[in-house]
Amino acid sequence: MSTARTAVLFDFGGVLTSSVMTAFAEFGTEIGARRLPLRLLATDPESSALLVGHEEGRIGQREFEEGFARRLNEHGVHVEPHRLVDRILSRLRLDEEMIRLVADVRAAGHRVGLLSNSLGDDSYSGVDLLGMFDAVTISAEVGVRKPSHRAYLIACERLGALPEATIMIDDLELNITAAERAGLTGIVHHDAVSTAEQLWAALSQTGTASR
Repeated sequence: MSTARTAVLFDFGGVLTSSVMTAFAEFGTEIGARRLPLRLLATDPESSALLVGHEEGRIGQREFEEGFARRLNEHGVHVEPHRLVDRILSRLRLDEEMIRLVADVRAAGHRVGLLSNSLGDDSYSGVDLLGMFDAVTISAEVGVRKPSHRAYLIACERLGALPEATIMIDDLELNITAAERAGLTGIVHHDAVSTAEQLWAALSQTGTASR
């Protein structure tokens, strides 16, 4: 008999907000190289190390900005490091449908938590995370990031839920694959409507509370 799913973990950027990938691409367009920022973060070892170091809280926003701006400059695009991250994050918009989904799931009797890889020293400004969620796990604060196995276990422990009783919603497939390997049920987020349909279906299948 399968374990009842009683808790849901939500990612922040790209799930509760508009696409982070689109924000990076738009920033790339602004500097005249649409694909370069994401390509460097994905394939350039130095850029990737900067991102991992920042998301794990080992370096701050300023050090990440200086290092990433240097890598962009070395690939032929001049970028000032000052407020580089803020310029990218300013393109994100909260997804009000997803915000309501969090509230609806919580009102239906399920525990809800945030598990987010942080970018920027103040990327959650203006959002009442502690009011929205029963538990908040941010990579820079715990020193480990998705897709690390430990990140999911820490988030579940903070939420007071077993991994097998928890659903993870993330916009990146590799993070969902890792969540499932850690014992969670995964939903890859594409849009609010399809995510809500999949989530309520997964919750109702276990006989737990639903809308």
